[in-house]
Amino acid sequence: MTSEEHITRVKYNEKELILIATAHVSKASAELVKEVIDHEQPDSICVELDEDRYNNMKNPKAWSDTDLVQVIKDGKVGFMLANLVLSSYQKKLAKQLDTNVGQEMAQGIQSAEETGATLVLADRNIQTTFMRIWRKMNLKEKFDLLLNLFFALDDDEQSEITDEEISKMLEKDMLEAAMENMQEEFPKVGDILLHERDQYLANKIKNAPGEKIVAVLGGAHVAGVTEEIFKEQDMEEISNVPPAGKLGKVIGWGIPVAIVLLIAWGFLQNIDTGVELVSSWVLWNGCLAALFTALMLGHPLSILTAFVVAPISSLNPMLACGWFAGLMEAHVRKPKVEDVSNISTDIFSLKGCFHNRFIRTLLIVIMANLGSTLGTIIAGMDIIQTIF
Repeated sequence: MTSEEHITRVKYNEKELILIATAHVSKASAELVKEVIDHEQPDSICVELDEDRYNNMKNPKAWSDTDLVQVIKDGKVGFMLANLVLSSYQKKLAKQLDTNVGQEMAQGIQSAEETGATLVLADRNIQTTFMRIWRKMNLKEKFDLLLNLFFALDDDEQSEITDEEISKMLEKDMLEAAMENMQEEFPKVGDILLHERDQYLANKIKNAPGEKIVAVLGGAHVAGVTEEIFKEQDMEEISNVPPAGKLGKVIGWGIPVAIVLLIAWGFLQNIDTGVELVSSWVLWNGCLAALFTALMLGHPLSILTAFVVAPISSLNPMLACGWFAGLMEAHVRKPKVEDVSNISTDIFSLKGCFHNRFIRTLLIVIMANLGSTLGTIIAGMDIIQTIF
């Protein structure tokens, strides 16, 4: 890897911007970062990290103290699972290449400390990125994405990475690499994951203090960032999570209200019809939520919790059956130290996911909610058919 081959120099007003294209699991990239910074002595060093990932890099064991119960209560299960998949994917590649995860970013941080340059965390918050992807997808796209992620977990083979594949890593960062196969099927993922972050990174880099700026970037971003440097970015728009659509809120509250009214109408017809409608609602919701929890090998008490809570939580968009099933699972099967330690290997096989209490609890939350949602749809159709 020659220095200039992976360096892009841009003149912006009175500033000199030096963009280094790196592969996030390459020793050579880390060496290149040190070489360039030592030679250029920049005023600022920008790294492709947000504050959360920076803190995790400075204290890599901090996340292992995560309170799983609090994660469930805060409704951040999906975000936590996505983060675990991403960090585990990095560790898997780094292990095969006998290097450290994010070594080139760590080198940028270290060089900033050694040279006295201002360190700029130039990337958008990863939770904002994930939430923007999720909010901009329709219901079918969300279901397909979850299905793809679920089957992507079943990857026991630890194939060796070739020199050619290492070179290709220079063309994408870890987020893109982890979701590479999904970007063609889900164009919104690629747009938010790559193009929006190009805008965010470019704005942070060109506004970094000083006249000479070095930016450490994943190779996929260099071309886009270079182009965006000379454009105006709407930072407020790309930094915020879009609010849930009004249609979603209407549907979220409209369905429960309609179900309650239909059941009440059934009782007005006669008691037997009302009882039949209530039974349909309870059984479809409860049974499917319990079944999906059981498919994740949930504890019997977690399965029972899903069955009892689903018919109630389905009538209140502010509640989720999976939260209660997950909290029960975390209570009766508290994750052990080895569960947390083995996440990076267990998460890439279905067997590992079922065996690991931490991962299994997160999956139970998601699957119980999915079962309850399906139960709501089927029960609703059954109630309408019974009445009309």
